[in-house]
Amino acid sequence: QVQLVESGGGSVQAGGSLRLSCAASRGTFSPRCMGWFRQAPGKEREAVAGIRSDGLTRYGDSVKGRFTISKDGAKRILYLEMNSLKAEDSAMYLCAVRRVDDQSCSGIYLHRSPALAYWGQGTQVTVSS
Repeated sequence: QVQLVESGGGSVQAGGSLRLSCAASRGTFSPRCMGWFRQAPGKEREAVAGIRSDGLTRYGDSVKGRFTISKDGAKRILYLEMNSLKAEDSAMYLCAVRRVDDQSCSGIYLHRSPALAYWGQGTQVTVSS
């Protein structure tokens, strides 16, 4: 079983940057599809970015060009580099790893079938305007 721990969240002014990390404490990490998601109070969980087992990435429309997802398989860490942050990016950010490898999985839709993935507890990002 994979345990995921997110870190790197915090408070930042609009236009600033943060880098989130998602560390797998045990279990197989790669190759599996993985993703970052966010959820603001009163809103549904939203896909931010996904990365396929072969490294292909996809992004939600609202973060394209500003966020970058990457992974370090050797260190068992998933990253999310966030630049040009906006107030509307404020949310709890969670990472997810698919439980069973599926080469067709892009990682960005794991929130639609949450039982198919391992989830972290999240890290809070607050962007002030």
